[in-house]
Amino acid sequence: MTKVLLIDDDIELVGMFQEYLELEGFEVRAVHDGQAGSVEALSGQYAIAILDVMMPRMNGLETLRRIRATSQLPILMLTGRGDDTDRIVGLELGADDYVAKPCTPRELTARIRAILRRTQGAPLDPAAAATLSVGQLTMWPEQRRAAWAGKALELTSTEFNLLEVLARNAGRPVSKNTLSEQGLGRPMARFDRNIDVHLSSLRHKLGTIADGRSCLQTVYRLGYQLIKD
Repeated sequence: MTKVLLIDDDIELVGMFQEYLELEGFEVRAVHDGQAGSVEALSGQYAIAILDVMMPRMNGLETLRRIRATSQLPILMLTGRGDDTDRIVGLELGADDYVAKPCTPRELTARIRAILRRTQGAPLDPAAAATLSVGQLTMWPEQRRAAWAGKALELTSTEFNLLEVLARNAGRPVSKNTLSEQGLGRPMARFDRNIDVHLSSLRHKLGTIADGRSCLQTVYRLGYQLIKD
């Protein structure tokens, strides 16, 4: 069974989510504060953590910061509807995606499965498992590893997914909606800055091409492009 960690101080809501997820075949552990949540998340037992932003003592953003200091565990944030600042900060700190509260257990489960499919799913054919090389970037999709100029890249699961989509389309612009559908497993919502924030983080992690430019370029009105060099 896939183990899911729920970190949220709303005991009634967590109970509802836990009951639904267990009916859907997940094994669920719930903790109700950020301190305990960060310790549990770093135990290595879980496939994904669902983390609420608003919690007493240690809020979700600080909890996320602590987890990301040493772990790339997939993390789905729960944010208040309309709290754009919390969403963007969460993404910048390394969250893989977010769900706005209130949300239904069904929606939460769909987001969890979308992230896990792209984190754990085996390649559908040998070509999908083959090593990807674009300039100084090398990716091993089956192993979920990537390197730039021989040095390992520390990527979140969503960053890896997005970079893989761009690498498979190197030299061609890829629309934000395509990146959202293939990298996050969902269509891009209106005014959604998720892709922009993740791509900004990738720019900082990837190296430059021969002329000093970032290898990841914005193409006006078309999306993003990984430059072949």
